[in-house]
Amino acid sequence: MDKKQLEKIISDKIDAALKANDTPKKFFITENGRGVVDGGDLYNAVLKEVLSVMKVALADIIEEVVAKPTAKISTKK
Repeated sequence: MDKKQLEKIISDKIDAALKANDTPKKFFITENGRGVVDGGDLYNAVLKEVLSVMKVALADIIEEVVAKPTAKISTKK
């Protein structure tokens, strides 16, 4: 499995989890004092960016863990 396939699987799982999780609306105040409601354009842009970074990081972590050689087994008797 290559990195693109791994990222696709992670992306699908995260998307499914987001759809299954009905979160209540939240209100945020930005640095400039602008109010942002979750589900708004700014919130969705930040969420998309954070999830994008997380997907790449998870794919790298999984790829690294899978690529590590297992413990060496001694063949000496």
